[in-house]
Amino acid sequence: MILAAGIDVGTGAVKAAIFRVENGKEEWLSRSVMRIRQRDPLELAREAFEQTLEDAGLKEEDLDYIATTGEGESIPFHTGHFYSMTTHARGARHLDPSAEAMLDCGALHGRAIVTDDRGKVENYKMTSQCASGSGQFLENIARYLGIAQDEIGELSKQADDPEEVSSICAVLAETDVINMVSRGITAPNILKGIHLSMASRLARLLKSIGANGKTVLVTGGLAQDDGLVEAMREELAKMKGMECKVVSHPDSIYAGAIGAALWGTFRHKRLAESGMLLKAS
Repeated sequence: MILAAGIDVGTGAVKAAIFRVENGKEEWLSRSVMRIRQRDPLELAREAFEQTLEDAGLKEEDLDYIATTGEGESIPFHTGHFYSMTTHARGARHLDPSAEAMLDCGALHGRAIVTDDRGKVENYKMTSQCASGSGQFLENIARYLGIAQDEIGELSKQADDPEEVSSICAVLAETDVINMVSRGITAPNILKGIHLSMASRLARLLKSIGANGKTVLVTGGLAQDDGLVEAMREELAKMKGMECKVVSHPDSIYAGAIGAALWGTFRHKRLAESGMLLKAS
């Protein structure tokens, strides 16, 4: 039996998960997510980690491996660090074994990933960090419109005449939105237009990495934005040569932390087999 924790430090939130792997069975014991909101991410990582330990009824010394991903390499108590693209791919395959492609939609960028049937990354591509197709941009627009984040998806689906944001630059795109408000464009039509703009870029990423015919699982902070997921389906349906099934999962936000924990169990096993076992500290 191997017990491992995964801690994913993102731009907007810290996610943690603990897994037990025994005889090939992967059991998710606990999870925690905490929004950063101008707090120290490293301190928050410790809080999230301790919360998952408490929920699992474990102590830190019970763990065989503590894996980090995202911006978590500086966490002082970690055993090892894994690249976020690898952990999101592994976590996504755990959540939905049928998914052969992933869309990691985070606060600063979007990333399309294609894997083999073992979850190994075969190809990927990501948007520019300054692009308007990001979670942070959408959050800023919602704040300007006076809309809570959890209302964005439902409002977007109410649109009847969406107006897309054409600018790739987030600063210019925000100016476009301000102009839309002054012209009387409704919040649902603005949000749906932003979703369509984001979805168009993400769909092109999927096409460029050969995701045609695959099931695509949306992960990251925007995975629960139903408006974006619906816009992705619409954009892919219009795109020639792209037939993808876009799905989400209630626990998609934890994909990176899940993948880190599971890769941690794998590395621990390999270290044990090679006689080079490292202890969590």
